[in-house]
Amino acid sequence: MSGTSQDGVDVALIETDGDIITRFGPTAYRSYSKPERALLRSATAAAANATERTARPDIIADAEARVNDAHAEAVETFLAANSIQPADVSVIGFHGQTVLHRPERGLTIQIGDGRVLAARLGIPVVYDFRAADVAAGGEGAPFAPMYHRALAQRLGLEPPVAVLNVGGVANVTYIDGEDLIACDTGPGNALLDDFVRLRTDRLLDTDGHLAAAGAVDEQAIARFLAHPFFTKPPPKSLDRNDFRGWVGETFDTHGAEDGAATLTALTAASVARIVPLLPRAPKTWIVSGGGARNPTLMRMLAGRLAPARVETADDAGWSIDALEAQAFAYLAVRSLRGLPISLPTTTGVPRPLCGGVLAEP
Repeated sequence: MSGTSQDGVDVALIETDGDIITRFGPTAYRSYSKPERALLRSATAAAANATERTARPDIIADAEARVNDAHAEAVETFLAANSIQPADVSVIGFHGQTVLHRPERGLTIQIGDGRVLAARLGIPVVYDFRAADVAAGGEGAPFAPMYHRALAQRLGLEPPVAVLNVGGVANVTYIDGEDLIACDTGPGNALLDDFVRLRTDRLLDTDGHLAAAGAVDEQAIARFLAHPFFTKPPPKSLDRNDFRGWVGETFDTHGAEDGAATLTALTAASVARIVPLLPRAPKTWIVSGGGARNPTLMRMLAGRLAPARVETADDAGWSIDALEAQAFAYLAVRSLRGLPISLPTTTGVPRPLCGGVLAEP
């Protein structure tokens, strides 16, 4: 899995039948280099006006080749480090790198060719998970809710439970027994990361130190939350760069610390805005993704979601870093079995829908 934060590739091994998770295996991470991140940012910018899902002009083709290589290298290193033979792996779930997500235009683009990966690794690959959902009228995101439900059922927590993933974009899965509701809630780390990179020599606000030292501009947050996206009921989804222009207009006069504090609080506030749109307020929130490693964000979430309990995926016995990679392994198995990977209540697709494309080696 390579998410909207565009920081690297997570690899995870699980054993599952696409319903029950029977075993968690090892995990690994392959960071994108600075030139690779720059290439992905350029490809994302170039894709902004794309109209064809399969088109790969110029820099997007270069980025796709780099994504293919990075994922293949990540898997090869992982297999060697854990003494696993390719023949012992039934299938790889390959999400690819999102460079554009515009479901209102019937378009979502994840670069990365599963056929190249399957041929190089000698392992079947399921990829292109989102396209069928968008083609059928769904949002094409979020896509981990069924895996979240399988995880939550192992814990036996009192429902309802919310699983919050804070990557580049933040998304939530609401779980009440078998019932699922899911949607993107707003910006995750992307706007904050971009702001910090422009204002400092850092790639991100490590451990939330900048935000912890700053003051939150509550008026800016109130203006932001007036956007109609935040009162629209789920399902709904966002592109990584939605609201990026607003940040430039609003934060020209903010220093690094105050800007980081406000953008971190904005993520927490937009998550809290989803609660009135759910059937019941969740009793427990379990947070995964890079945001779960930000103590300042976790404190802000706890404050805005009180009296609900807020904990990290690691606290719950899951994995903050590997959860999304595990989810696409799980979805790959569901795809092989012809089981639904998206639902009307998770993406707005008209009916439970299978998805993904199988590439044989």
